[in-house]
Amino acid sequence: MEPQLNTELVANSADLPQPGPHAIETDAVIVGAGPVGLFQVFELGLLEIKAHIIDSLAYPGGQCIELYPDKPIYDIPAVPICTGKELTDNLLKQIEPFGATFHLGQEVTTVLRQADGRFFVATSKGTEFLAKTLFIAGGVGSFQPRLLKVEGIEKYEGTQLHYRVRDPAQFAGKNLVIVGGGDSALDWALNFCAGNADGGAHKADSVILLHRRDGFRAAPANVAKMRELCEAYEMQFVVGQVTDIVEADGQLSGLKVTGGDGVTRAVPCDQVLVFFGLSPKLGPIAEWGLALDRKQIVVDTEKFETSVPGIFAVGDVNTYPGKKKLILSGFHECALAAFGAAPYVFPEKRIHLQYTTTSPKLHKVLGVESPVFD
Repeated sequence: MEPQLNTELVANSADLPQPGPHAIETDAVIVGAGPVGLFQVFELGLLEIKAHIIDSLAYPGGQCIELYPDKPIYDIPAVPICTGKELTDNLLKQIEPFGATFHLGQEVTTVLRQADGRFFVATSKGTEFLAKTLFIAGGVGSFQPRLLKVEGIEKYEGTQLHYRVRDPAQFAGKNLVIVGGGDSALDWALNFCAGNADGGAHKADSVILLHRRDGFRAAPANVAKMRELCEAYEMQFVVGQVTDIVEADGQLSGLKVTGGDGVTRAVPCDQVLVFFGLSPKLGPIAEWGLALDRKQIVVDTEKFETSVPGIFAVGDVNTYPGKKKLILSGFHECALAAFGAAPYVFPEKRIHLQYTTTSPKLHKVLGVESPVFD
């Protein structure tokens, strides 16, 4: 059965926003410039579908760049290991032939379907588009780290209090307290630990891992490694919660930690890293009239199309039976979504599956020479 278009999405009333004379006409608009959004450009490009990309961040890469630019990723096919930054850089290089236009530092505020079937898309900076198709690749939506709620600590954010690691070198030789019990907390504790041979040039002078309980939501191997390092006095693990701060000469000099026994102790530190996870928010996407399930966009598994024809959702933002939130799964979704979008862009054209290894047409699109086989 053909899904019905939500009437809230149809711009058929004079009181709704209308596209201006300078609206950019395009085949596709992609919302989200993370790895999946970038690869969507590639898959669309192979079908000669032109795209514009919008992202609320000031740079492409999404969570890979924002949260773990220097952490290794091991599950990208045919790439044994790469960092978030390397993955982003390689994707940007891969999509160069398609000349996609980026609109960064802005959020989509309006999505309305026009009488001709195209979508009027507007951003917080006033950029307007008329697009034949729309791709939502916004990861978990707009994501903000959950904060450490202790009176007075907020003034040290960015100097001594951090919710993500942008430059590991700034923590070298420092006394660190890392707060949290998930993978990020354990990963960085091991990375900065003076006794960890993989710490490289970013070793801290001391590492204290602080968690509210003696149980973790992290890889068992990392938990075991952490306990091994604690037994070797290479780092410390403290059970408790931060209840106050210690200051000296206008600087954060320590944290007051209350343990399960009710006793409060002062823990000295130079820098504090907090990993309480992210608080995902769909933001305006929740108002676009799409079918949702637990704040995720429902799609089919043939075309990864939403409940609104012509709007597709790929990557962590979508949901379907058996969904796995993996980058490689998002890449697969991009390929099928591109083919699903082609009839909207080229209604009179029959789309054939071609292979980049053998297709002269794709070689031309990619700007490479066709190989000669003996």
